Amino acid sequence: MDQQLLRVIAADNEWLDGKPVEPWYRRRLPSHYLERSLQIEAPDERATLVLGPRQSGKSTLLWHTLAATGEPSLYLNCEDPSVKTWLTSPGAFAADLEDLLPAGTPLFFEEVQALDEAGLFLKGLVDRRLGRPIYATGSSAFHLEAATRESLAGRAIRYLLLPYSLAEIAGSLPGPAPLRELRLAENMPRLQIFGSYPRVHSHPDPHRELAGLVEAFIVRDASDRFEIRRPDAFRRVLELAASQVGNLCNFSEWAGFASASADTVAEYCRLLEKTHVIRLLRPFVGGKRAELTSMPKVYFLDNGIRNQLFGGFGPIAERGDRGALFENFVFTEIAKSTNPLRESLHFWRSKSGAEVDFVLRRNDALIAIEAKAGDARGQISRSARSFVDAYRPDELLIVHGGASSEEELGETRVRFLQLRDVGPHLEQRPSRTFM
Repeated sequence: MDQQLLRVIAADNEWLDGKPVEPWYRRRLPSHYLERSLQIEAPDERATLVLGPRQSGKSTLLWHTLAATGEPSLYLNCEDPSVKTWLTSPGAFAADLEDLLPAGTPLFFEEVQALDEAGLFLKGLVDRRLGRPIYATGSSAFHLEAATRESLAGRAIRYLLLPYSLAEIAGSLPGPAPLRELRLAENMPRLQIFGSYPRVHSHPDPHRELAGLVEAFIVRDASDRFEIRRPDAFRRVLELAASQVGNLCNFSEWAGFASASADTVAEYCRLLEKTHVIRLLRPFVGGKRAELTSMPKVYFLDNGIRNQLFGGFGPIAERGDRGALFENFVFTEIAKSTNPLRESLHFWRSKSGAEVDFVLRRNDALIAIEAKAGDARGQISRSARSFVDAYRPDELLIVHGGASSEEELGETRVRFLQLRDVGPHLEQRPSRTFM
């Protein structure tokens, strides 16, 4: 190990010099830690991989998990040039650890996708059975997917961490439950406008934080990491997606606006999905009715990022896109409460023009979800009734601005929910852990 590498390791892991561990962990955590609903399971022989967008709190979650043990861990920033050069050969790395660390010390790789062969490297460590828990974060599945999903099959447990959910924010508020509900209701307009990235949520100047997030992604990730040769076209595709939230994606039409080919636009959208900025929902095809389109719909995984790109930060009451913002907000709560590998989320549109915003299939259950920004108590749309008649879903959830209530429509349970109740209702079912 060269001297420069040792200096970097020592600077990031001061406990190696005999300093106490507790202050080292404490400096890595925010002064006020907002408890996440996602809990990291006790480590086994597999690697623990936490994926999600930049600044969604992945590192903080792992620091919190490791600090709770009271034992030291080796922290390695994979974006540091010295560390990146070191992490090429699993065998050589494992040999170096024998002289550097006590037995059983956990390994914490931050931004592991920065490694040239991240999946193969982690596979090599897992297969060597080092007797050390392995943790890693990744802000993008784009570089990880090809190597990691194959090479880490059965060798990693993956978690998806997105920005704060409403349930997490509500749980962080002080006072008794009724007061917390009041404070959350008061916060809802800000959340619909600025979203819920951790730093944005806690910062007095959310505009600046959102601008930094978007520019870091476009300039740093798109231009440098993903080697996109036309950042201008990439930015235009982002803006088009933001302007079309909840609408069908016509890549050929977008190509004309972006001055790029339809294939390039589709590739950019795929990249945006892999980096957890947008999600494209495909139409639900149940086989009982003729569906109108095969084009996907686009949603953002955070309202603030969408508004930074298109729409701005005007008050909800004065916005012409408030319905689209509410629908996208509902989508974010669904996304934070479901598992994209075990559950499928779609939209439904029939040939006759009937539409349902979201259709969630999980195991043998089918759940239809509609977003209504106003008070929709007792109102079931003709489109929803058409879907229920055709597919008999287990539940129809109508997320609206009024009070909660329940009724039945044939064999389908109809629940009118407030937005804050969507996540807790869905999280009563499977976890967001995936293999």
